[in-house]
Amino acid sequence: MPVRPRADIAALPAYKPGRNPADLARELGLPSAVKLASNEVAYSPLPSVVDAVTAAAGTMNRYPDNGAQLLTEALATRAGVAVGRIAVGCGSVSLCQQLLQAYAGPGDEVIFAWRSFEAYPLLVTVSAATPVMVPLKDRYDHDLDAMAAAITDRTRIVFVCTPNNPTGTAVRRDALTRFLDAVPDTVVVALDEAYREFVSDPDVPDGIELAAGRPNVCVLRTFSKAYGLAGLRVGYLVAGDPSVAEAVRKTYVPFSVSTVAQAAAIASLAAEDELLARCNDVVVERERVVAALREMGADVPDSQANFVWLPLGDATMDFAAACEQSGIIVRPFAGDGARVTIGEPAENDAFLAIVSRWQRTSSASEPVT
Repeated sequence: MPVRPRADIAALPAYKPGRNPADLARELGLPSAVKLASNEVAYSPLPSVVDAVTAAAGTMNRYPDNGAQLLTEALATRAGVAVGRIAVGCGSVSLCQQLLQAYAGPGDEVIFAWRSFEAYPLLVTVSAATPVMVPLKDRYDHDLDAMAAAITDRTRIVFVCTPNNPTGTAVRRDALTRFLDAVPDTVVVALDEAYREFVSDPDVPDGIELAAGRPNVCVLRTFSKAYGLAGLRVGYLVAGDPSVAEAVRKTYVPFSVSTVAQAAAIASLAAEDELLARCNDVVVERERVVAALREMGADVPDSQANFVWLPLGDATMDFAAACEQSGIIVRPFAGDGARVTIGEPAENDAFLAIVSRWQRTSSASEPVT
């Protein structure tokens, strides 16, 4: 008899990353393909960051600083919080897992909106807790009232992804404040703000400010998106109370944030003004793409992230296939819609051209509504 994993793990679908553009290009016989599926930024790393990585690479024969002391101090200074409220991890998704390991287990419940970050149900199941999915509202916003109503004495964690992945919608200040006030202080609320740097709506609050004075609230951030370090895997958590950060640090896989990643993150913080100017360029391009899609009749919700959401329903997979046949990879969610990263202007124009052709010629599928 073969060794078998837990039944819930055996039944768990594997996380599927976006398709490799090189593979698609070879398949189609094209010189290259465009990947608009993984919410990476299109810009190359800054020279100062490359220099820091190069210098750090010379010490790769040594283990990294397990406590990421210099990075933690830099993050605490930037956020204006005590060092004890910071936990560094191997990307914000690893911090989600660490938080679950610290606070949830068999018999516990974890609440999150759906559709939201696709790793949530996987990570909750791995922790042996029970996922509780609360449907989004009609305009793809979090239904915070329904999420508050779903809290029971078994609830340990609530994830609020804002801006929400994959819909791009964000929770406004008054609604989020009311929700946080309604959540029992025995329940951890994790504000997943992986796309915070792309927010342009002043009514979308900074979670770190809201966490101040709220011991059960923490904020997840990443260097993968706005800072362009997706390949190095480094994120951080800011807790309202140091005890939460301490618990998360205890579940950290030793040495999982490399010396190179720590150096790149520190250098990125030092170059933050330049990097955030790039974010502003992405926001400008996002608004152009959204306006163009709406002119074509697409019912695109407002996005506060570096991607847009096309609610395609049953036509989603056909649309994604049509994009791939033209050398563009998007991220489809069968039966719901497609998430499309904002790339370089020429890449976005190529995507918009596909949408225009789809609207004109695809009689076998629903329009982009």
